[in-house]
Amino acid sequence: MESESQPAILLNRTEQLETDLGANQKDVSNLKVIITQYKNDEKKLKEELSKIKKGHDEALLESQRERDKLSAFDEEIRDLEAAMKQKTAETAEANLEIQKLTHDVERFQKDKQAAQQVVTDMEKKYEWIADNKQYFGQSNTAYDFNSIDVNDAKKALRQLSEKHEMQKDKHKIEATITSLDNYKKEALEKTWSKVDVDFGAIFGLLLPGNTARLQPPEGQTISDGLEVKVCLGGVWKASLTELSGGQRSLIALSLILSLLQFKPAPMYILDEVDAALDLSHTQNIGTLLRTRFKGSQFIVVSLKEGMFNNANVLFRTRFRDGTSVVEVCN
Repeated sequence: MESESQPAILLNRTEQLETDLGANQKDVSNLKVIITQYKNDEKKLKEELSKIKKGHDEALLESQRERDKLSAFDEEIRDLEAAMKQKTAETAEANLEIQKLTHDVERFQKDKQAAQQVVTDMEKKYEWIADNKQYFGQSNTAYDFNSIDVNDAKKALRQLSEKHEMQKDKHKIEATITSLDNYKKEALEKTWSKVDVDFGAIFGLLLPGNTARLQPPEGQTISDGLEVKVCLGGVWKASLTELSGGQRSLIALSLILSLLQFKPAPMYILDEVDAALDLSHTQNIGTLLRTRFKGSQFIVVSLKEGMFNNANVLFRTRFRDGTSVVEVCN
């Protein structure tokens, strides 16, 4: 049985192989057709690639030519820009020069108008100019300007102008001096009037029933000086030498206080101004300071009761255990 089936199997295998071979041959034929088709496609692609490469090379060449043209254009643009900058700078310089010339022309016009105005004013001021104007510039005349050195004429004019200015300054200085003298006289008159009144009033308070005055010497003014005149008991004394030491002290104190009252100070210090005076006069001084100098403070050094009675605050100095001490008196 096995020997009979063996050939059948082989036969079947052979048939199967033949069938497979036929199918394979068919596939091979199909593959050959496909390969041929691929080769044709490859040929077409190569041809197309060749065309594309050729076109690419041509495009590169054209691009290079365009770049060369652009480079040339850029160079031309740079040249044009440089030329434009140069022209702009030249234009600006030309405009500045035009402005300068315009200003010069305007200045010349103003100078011309000013000169014409000066000529007109001089003709109005000096009548001889109109009468002699026809001789200006003519030779053998006093107005032969060609024979005149302009620099010398300018120098002479400058000297005359300086002299004229000096005269004007001199007049100004003299006017200022006069004004200051008048101001000084007014100030002296005002001061003298006030101090003279206060001097007489203060002396009358310090020495009741008497008076004193400040007056210039006979035949002179207050600018030359002032003299002290004293009236005691209704009699005007010819000289201060006729007064006692105490009276002269009162005169000096009255004059000082009258000057201080003209321009009061906030504080005064008096050191034993009553040393040569009796008690009644000291009392009068204290009353005077309290009544006529209410806006000022006085520090008074005194050894007499007349001053103490008019003081607001009293301080006493004494030696204690060999040391000087200051005490407030209640």
